[in-house]
Amino acid sequence: MKKTWMKLMLLAGTAGVLGACDNTDTAGQDDNTLTIGLDDTFAPMGFRDSQGEIVGFDVDLAEEAGERMGKEVEFQAIDWAMKETELNSGNIDMIWNGYTITDERAEKVAFSEPYMENNQIIVVLEGSDIQTKEDLAGKTVAAQQSSSAVDAIMADESNIVERFNDGQVVQYPSNNDVFNDLASGRSDAIVVDETMGRYYMKQNPNVAYRVLEDTFGTEEYGVGLRKEDTQLKEALDQALNDIKEDGTFDEIYSKWFSE
Repeated sequence: MKKTWMKLMLLAGTAGVLGACDNTDTAGQDDNTLTIGLDDTFAPMGFRDSQGEIVGFDVDLAEEAGERMGKEVEFQAIDWAMKETELNSGNIDMIWNGYTITDERAEKVAFSEPYMENNQIIVVLEGSDIQTKEDLAGKTVAAQQSSSAVDAIMADESNIVERFNDGQVVQYPSNNDVFNDLASGRSDAIVVDETMGRYYMKQNPNVAYRVLEDTFGTEEYGVGLRKEDTQLKEALDQALNDIKEDGTFDEIYSKWFSE
């Protein structure tokens, strides 16, 4: 009887340890901290400054929302092509970095209410003969890998990508690579988020860029969450609404988009 009782106690202890492991929440939610995944080269939404600190419009907005939700926030640089995998595997709690709302992404994540509009602009060098979207036929066009820029090009009703050089979009891991490709002359044109693109060009006046009037469409930014995190989404939507209602959003916007 004593041996049987000891075995039962050991089994109960083991189950308790396993249960404790199973009850640990993913990412930072077990200690009241939200881990936010971002591409740390996507200025001005989220990027590293000259001291290596992660800063940006979305960073300030996330910190303000976190404070109102009673949560600490920390930022984690991720491979943007793996963002939904990072979220749903529990490595991060939110995708918050100029994350465009699309039907395809909505199949994988839950989106917050939209908080900002953006355009997918076409950028060329000043001396380029490209004047319209149709002039991209036969040209080499680049964009960031797994970005909404690529999605917008592929969704274009005219199927213009089929008329690009080699019938494809040249893709790079970061938008910095995309701009470098254009500046070096390897690409004839690039497609980027307007928020990031105009900020980048302002910070790099040594290269003469030109933005076409044509775009690949208007889109909306949202925050990506796991579909099961319904209470977190409700709290975030409320915080974002309050931030807009009391003018804090405009203050943060002015800081990063003063011109």
